[in-house]
Amino acid sequence: MRLRNAMTVFGLVATFAAASYSATATAAPISSASSSVETLKTFDGDYGITPDAGFSLPAIPIQKVKPEFRRQMITYQTSETPGTIIVNTRERHLYYVLADNQAIRYGIGVGKQGFAWSGNAYVAWKQEWPTWHPPKEMAERKPEVAKYVDDGMNPGLENPLGARAMYLYNDKGQDTLFRLHGTPEWASIGTAASSGCIRMINQDVIDLYKRVLPGHTTKVVVIQ
Repeated sequence: MRLRNAMTVFGLVATFAAASYSATATAAPISSASSSVETLKTFDGDYGITPDAGFSLPAIPIQKVKPEFRRQMITYQTSETPGTIIVNTRERHLYYVLADNQAIRYGIGVGKQGFAWSGNAYVAWKQEWPTWHPPKEMAERKPEVAKYVDDGMNPGLENPLGARAMYLYNDKGQDTLFRLHGTPEWASIGTAASSGCIRMINQDVIDLYKRVLPGHTTKVVVIQ
């Protein structure tokens, strides 16, 4: 069976409930992107049709995505160590910190849950083609998704979590209910979406997923 079934013991964890986010410690000071950022490499050729785990992700019409929200390697000044993930919800950017004052920058879409939490966390675990469990609050607004609250929506091209999901815990080992995940709605990147946490183009979340090693060493800093 697919990897989605291997993590069923985390059914509660996989539900990214909107109403139960809680604030945590203030994030460490970091630098923000500015006009002085230099693009070192672009990845526009990576958004074509992508076969993955028996699925075929459709090509992204990348020319319709603003350049600042396409994956790039950039210069980036920060005191955070390589391997850190920095999410800047105001900018709609996620940075994966590299050595030598560089980073991979991804465009993101920020749902209302994404605005509800800030602070430091770590990637506790990650999953390919996750099952989606909508929060009960969403089911109340959208009765058509109520059937997925308990049993979940199976992985697929229309699954709101997309091709990958990464689950963030705080320093006490508690689930923040905050996720980094893919989305089939590529046009929502760079916007404030109606729901969800931090969404990425599927081709981008696959790239980030490959770079991230779950555990306390993979620090995540979320700033509003």
